[in-house]
Amino acid sequence: MSLPKVLLLGQIEHECQSGIHNGVIAILDRAPASITITGRYDKTLLSALPSSLRYICHMGAGYDNIDIAACTARGIHVSHAPGVVEDATADTALFLILAAMRGFNNGIMAIRNGQWEGKVPPGPLGREVGGKTSGILGMGGIGRKVKARAEACGMEVVYHNRTRLGEVEPAVAKYVEFEELLRRSDVLSLSLPLNAGTRNIISKREFDMMREGIVIVNTARGGVMDEEALVEALESGRVRSVGLDVYASEPGVHPGLLSNPHVCLLPHMGTSTIETKRKMEEWTIANVRAALETGLLKSIVPEQRNL
Repeated sequence: MSLPKVLLLGQIEHECQSGIHNGVIAILDRAPASITITGRYDKTLLSALPSSLRYICHMGAGYDNIDIAACTARGIHVSHAPGVVEDATADTALFLILAAMRGFNNGIMAIRNGQWEGKVPPGPLGREVGGKTSGILGMGGIGRKVKARAEACGMEVVYHNRTRLGEVEPAVAKYVEFEELLRRSDVLSLSLPLNAGTRNIISKREFDMMREGIVIVNTARGGVMDEEALVEALESGRVRSVGLDVYASEPGVHPGLLSNPHVCLLPHMGTSTIETKRKMEEWTIANVRAALETGLLKSIVPEQRNL
């Protein structure tokens, strides 16, 4: 008996047009490595994939590289790996909060450029996180982990989410409206998915609402924040400092962010730990196995839960 075929994108050359992948039922999408080979899963790519394809199992929490509506129209079910990335991503957010609040990047750049003269490099003094208000936009699994870490540092946490968390809210944090979150936060941490409703959710209008000298940290997706408006807010002083692990046009980074000593930059490595990568791979393989054995995915994306 022939076994079901699984296509490991990111490991083999994309040759769908040749017919070599005919009969494939499931794709194990090892993004971001696969993105350089396949590009985005849009209507064009999906139309080239074999008609036998029924599942795309994405190895990550965010799946903005996949057009879910187009997949649904083609009868393709999509899974992701949300829970297993929470701790590593929240650790990264905490690192960026501390680095941005204390202005550590300014010191790192000074010492690497041979400009350290035995005293603290010139620039504004950092601020302690204790007693400050941490606003979290997006209180899913990652947001809750960020909340726990922020509170451990003595921060007050408020949040805004697409929907209030209801009965579990008292154990989470105080819910505030979006505009109040912007006005009230000393530190704004972004932990929301990128989709049509959240793209550039933080732009000039939102920066203008924020308190002078706010610190912003983004470990979600670069597209949730307007980078041009962010650079302008940094230059005006509205935003004091920033910590980023994600960018709008990766691997490209806005020149205004690269040149600013008050911007701490990481190359999208929030989940890059041995433990988390292992859990991501195991979870994604488990999704493939469940699809082939039962016809159901362990963690189908929210947009397809009612299919």
